[in-house]
Amino acid sequence: MLSKISVVFGILILLNSCGVKRSMEDRPDITGIEKIDTTRTKISDNHYKIGKNSLYKNKHGIWELYVEGDALERGVISGSLTRELMHKQETAFMEKIYELVPKTGYRNFLKKTVAWFNRKMYLHVPEEYKQEIYGTSLFGLEKYNDFAPAYIRMLYFHGAHDIGHALQDLMLVGCTSFAAWNDKTEDGQLLLGRNFDFYAGDEFAEEKIAAFVNPDNGYKFMMYTWAGMIGSVSGMNQEGISVTINAGKSKIPLQAKTPISLVAREILQYASSTAEAIEIARKREVFVSESIMVGSANERKAILIEVAPGNFGVYEVENTNELVCSNHFQSEAYAKDNRNLKTIEESHTQYRFDKMQELLSEKEQLTPEKAADILRNKEGLKGSKLGMGNEMAINQLLAHHGIIFKPEERKVWVSANPYQLGAFVSYDLDEAFKSFERGNISGSVMTDETIAEDPFVNTEAYKDYEKYRKLSREINEAILVEEKVSEEKINELKFLNPHFWEVYKITGDYYFQQKEYKKAVIDYKQAKRREVTTLPDEEYLDKMIKKSYRRL
Repeated sequence: MLSKISVVFGILILLNSCGVKRSMEDRPDITGIEKIDTTRTKISDNHYKIGKNSLYKNKHGIWELYVEGDALERGVISGSLTRELMHKQETAFMEKIYELVPKTGYRNFLKKTVAWFNRKMYLHVPEEYKQEIYGTSLFGLEKYNDFAPAYIRMLYFHGAHDIGHALQDLMLVGCTSFAAWNDKTEDGQLLLGRNFDFYAGDEFAEEKIAAFVNPDNGYKFMMYTWAGMIGSVSGMNQEGISVTINAGKSKIPLQAKTPISLVAREILQYASSTAEAIEIARKREVFVSESIMVGSANERKAILIEVAPGNFGVYEVENTNELVCSNHFQSEAYAKDNRNLKTIEESHTQYRFDKMQELLSEKEQLTPEKAADILRNKEGLKGSKLGMGNEMAINQLLAHHGIIFKPEERKVWVSANPYQLGAFVSYDLDEAFKSFERGNISGSVMTDETIAEDPFVNTEAYKDYEKYRKLSREINEAILVEEKVSEEKINELKFLNPHFWEVYKITGDYYFQQKEYKKAVIDYKQAKRREVTTLPDEEYLDKMIKKSYRRL
């Protein structure tokens, strides 16, 4: 007993030392912040302005944000304009944490652990971005200050994507992206598309922002994001450089360094070529593995910058006019990387890679409309049925957003809710920035090239999938607390999503817990007859079938 107390005491001392205090007290230079006008003019419930800066919600439910100026100005003004949206994002994120860690004692331990893990992050974030985050944080919710002060909390949030995929083997950020050019597109121009399959709860994905940023240094750029987020996961600048990020398999890091979204943001703001993008990525020290797809209008090509702690690679295709990225690395630098090789062998990343290549070969002479079709595809290889929500699909019915770039024309299409099934709303960066800079915006800056919503949204199959999501959560929670579920609900789950292997894994687990081992075996075997997502999933089913037989 004494040794356990000593270990806990030792951990607490560790969590309160090692630079934690210094990181909690670090603040950027905020000289002149008191001169920044934060007075927001409310034109309507969907329209706000501060000088030329504005926030407007278009008819597709997408917020269009314009901010200009230096880092502090951009941060303060965007925080003021988007304060309600930021509060909603912060509440969704923090309440999810509190739901997972309901007890006060454990929350205090979590708070100290997070502070210790992030103790070096401030050393790796450029001063400019610390200033911008600080400005935004002025409008954070005070009720979460007990977890961390607003500025520190906002800094932490920028590493959430990195930490999320580093700590889980489920690859819930299994994004897929592609680029095509020359004879692979209708007009020979570069065309890129991607799904951002980052999931932090339904509420987190409700309010999306097409942010147009006009910084005092660097290039103007647009990114698809959410309130409070100054990093970029998907974006394009005025030079025709597009950036998207795809998570790679990472070992669990011991401390945070540069969040990958801030690396992508720096490329957007300061790169005009793939060479400059590589130079920016190379100088930043990251703490997770990530593929950054960079498209270049002037070079009419796309590359992958593959970064990881202690490794760096660049992948360019030869003798072809297309580039595909799922969630494994392809450059020579990772050819013998055991973690990457294991990912290819055991996960669904190679399957999605192959499916994307299949779709690109089927859809010659790509257009933005055909790109949207690809991003919405729910089938497996050769049209096989995967079930709704399978991570083997390009469209996992999970995405925060889908996005399409046509860099040579400075055009971008972003998906409205739900997932990437809503309309892909079109923007022309050159025209949008001209309108914003004139300061007479009275509505949306979207163009008339919007791609219609996926007809699937209006089908019974889609309604069944949404019912399935709710019911599967209910049954999984019942399994967790060992409660009984009616046979009607078990049968309904199978009816709602009959081709998805995980349906039968869930019901098998339920029957196993209820000691109905014969039914458990039947459902586990039903799961194996379908497209099972990963090798570990296959092994789990085999193990549970054996355990069930032994108990019969």
